[in-house]
Amino acid sequence: MNYSQWEPHYHEILDYFGFSQEADETAARLLASLVTHDALPALATLCAGSTVTVCGNAPCLEDDLTTLDTASVIFAADAAADVLSRYGIRPAAVFTDLDGATDLFLAMNEAGTIMVVHAHGDNLPLLRYWMPRFTGPVVATTQGTPLPHVHNFGGFSDGDRAVFTADELGARTITILGFDLDDPDVDPVKRGKLFWARKLLALLGYAC
Repeated sequence: MNYSQWEPHYHEILDYFGFSQEADETAARLLASLVTHDALPALATLCAGSTVTVCGNAPCLEDDLTTLDTASVIFAADAAADVLSRYGIRPAAVFTDLDGATDLFLAMNEAGTIMVVHAHGDNLPLLRYWMPRFTGPVVATTQGTPLPHVHNFGGFSDGDRAVFTADELGARTITILGFDLDDPDVDPVKRGKLFWARKLLALLGYAC
């Protein structure tokens, strides 16, 4: 999804949550200043014509892993990477706004996992802390206006951004595991994010 298609949804999200576009743009500029090498070509190669599995971090993920096609290209949404690691799986890419980042992310990145790091208005301290520590491939993203080497493929939360990215970069099929968009045990903000995840994924034809 290009930005002209995404922008109306983005402004709806800003209004829904009361988020600041200016703060998002500040974060995107900060992230741009911290990017030393854009690994987008490597991410695009992973996706093009491939079977991609996107793993969300809902509690159902461990059960869903019984159906995981380990031959697929595996993407993790933030802390889903920790769950995959416990099962001996290193994802090809981790989509994260860094609120679930741990030193495991650094080790995975050093081993070749692409960190798809997202900037938004309230994660500036996390960007400053984690970005200089990544030694492997990194792709930078924003939910607002893209900048050189800071991309916007659509999507809002980590999991649906991974799906939008795989779709935009030419995945042949996308399987979704570890998504529970009806999870009752979440706070109101998370409930709103699940609402938007369902709404956005429906744009790509996914009913979750």
